[in-house]
Amino acid sequence: MVHATDDSIGGRRLRVGMVGGGRDAFIGAVHRLAIRLDDRIQLVAGALSSDPERARLSAADIGIAADRAYSSYQQMARAEAARADGIEAVVIVTPNHLHAPVAKAFLEAGIDVICDKPLSATLAQAEELAAVAAKSGLVFAVTFNNTGYAMVREARSLIASGALGKIRIIRADYIQDWLTLPIDADGQKQAEWRTDPERAGRSACLADIGVHAFNLARFVTDMVPNEVAADLTTFVPGRRLDDNAHVMMRYAGGARGVLVASQVSPGNYNRLSLKVYGEKAGLEWFAHEPEVLRFSPFGEPTRILTRGGPGVGAAAASVSRMPAEHPEGYVEGFANLYRDAAALIVARRAGRTPDPALVAAVPSIHDGLAGMRFIEAAVDSHENGGTWTTLAA
Repeated sequence: MVHATDDSIGGRRLRVGMVGGGRDAFIGAVHRLAIRLDDRIQLVAGALSSDPERARLSAADIGIAADRAYSSYQQMARAEAARADGIEAVVIVTPNHLHAPVAKAFLEAGIDVICDKPLSATLAQAEELAAVAAKSGLVFAVTFNNTGYAMVREARSLIASGALGKIRIIRADYIQDWLTLPIDADGQKQAEWRTDPERAGRSACLADIGVHAFNLARFVTDMVPNEVAADLTTFVPGRRLDDNAHVMMRYAGGARGVLVASQVSPGNYNRLSLKVYGEKAGLEWFAHEPEVLRFSPFGEPTRILTRGGPGVGAAAASVSRMPAEHPEGYVEGFANLYRDAAALIVARRAGRTPDPALVAAVPSIHDGLAGMRFIEAAVDSHENGGTWTTLAA
């Protein structure tokens, strides 16, 4: 096990605040569910909306005291840093363009950061933020939540053990259908900001879901492509950013990869998958069947590895919450990330060196920066006719 013990913060919960995630927001509520699952984190403050009245009402909805319901993140950073019982970490669940300025404000206030993906709207912002985070010495976790699934951890462990041999092929897919119609033009809140270049960045589909697929492949294989060739498409007339992306990837060791992200593929609600093939074996994982990993040594029958079942190792066991065939899923994976991130924050605040396995398990600002470099290179490739484009180092 790589997690902190229950008494690691003296029997009390880690105090956190949230920026964004107010009424009518989607992902903020998911983060709050994950925070509650282990009862190690307490949400005590929030700047939940840029509209002061909505911020006040949203805070009241979830039990945040009126004097800690803030009308701006700047006010929250200043006030909480000055309190003896102020927040010890901030959770950022705003649209993309606010990630970097909000994170910077709290880092400069001495407060650890847990930030939703992508790291920012632009690579320049991400690079600047990475420098601020490095200088601060604080914990900066990025909520690439799919890294928290038990069988994703098992896949990572299998590859690290050499069970697949040298990796040859990596395929990551994230397929949805929710933007098949022009709901962004009709004012649907979640669609409208995600397809706005000012708030989403240079890509909609890659920044929203493609970066999840990229990070999943990176986490499981510990490999980052050095070149990409991309074809981004906007199928819905009038939409301001892409809604479909096909990206080929080349790796320094000779491996080849394909990443497909689509939000206009009818019949697919939220289909994330990863397939990795090496010289000795292959593995396949599907988010809609998260407790199963298909492991196929060449020339042998495929082995169906199940969370909690025989043949599954310590990497999966360390983030398993229920016995085998007692289903776990999306919220539990999110909660695993929060549990691990909280343990890193507690260790830093106590002046302890955290377990290296714990550090490796939590997506960091470096993972967020890698995702931004992938998006930037893919958009550059597309704009140059799909030419092979080198990722920034």
